Amino acid sequence: MAFTYDMIKPILDASAQAQRLKLIGEVLPPTLYDNDLLADTVTLPATPALGLDEPSLAYRARMGGEPVALVFEAGANNGYSGRIGLVLAVLADGRLRAVRVSQYKETPVFGDYIDPKKDKNKSNPVDRAGSAARATTALGGHWKVKKDGGRFDARAGATISARAVTNASGKALIWIAERRDALFALPSGAALTEKTP
Repeated sequence: MAFTYDMIKPILDASAQAQRLKLIGEVLPPTLYDNDLLADTVTLPATPALGLDEPSLAYRARMGGEPVALVFEAGANNGYSGRIGLVLAVLADGRLRAVRVSQYKETPVFGDYIDPKKDKNKSNPVDRAGSAARATTALGGHWKVKKDGGRFDARAGATISARAVTNASGKALIWIAERRDALFALPSGAALTEKTP
């Protein structure tokens, strides 16, 4: 059995890498960077601001050695049916490039619009309203659905998950903005600690 596993392990690893790159490609097209994202990573600590209970990886995109974007995971633990996993791409200047839902359990049809793969509209409300938003504490109040006084769309009767995704995205942007320079400066494979501002 171990022999069989050793034979297929490279195939499984290649498949997992391809899946990772596909998900990353949804938030950051490969035309925007020229480095090996899977090799240029840093470990983020478990932190409530990102909605993460365990450490996770941040992928650093570069073009000609210059920082382009960070791609990382975050989570919203207050979705309608529980936790919503997110993948975000934040450009080096602090703008949100895109956010995608990577995991959720929603009532079919009602919560589907937070996931462009299932929504007929095919456009994430956070992407539409937040693509030009800068991650600063001054914009903290804008990271809300319109119903709460913010600028992000939500469907009538289905605002819980949209609210959760919007709030989690805003918190993640602020957290990353405060650590962006350190994240790009760390050697590949290093871990960001809370002592690293």
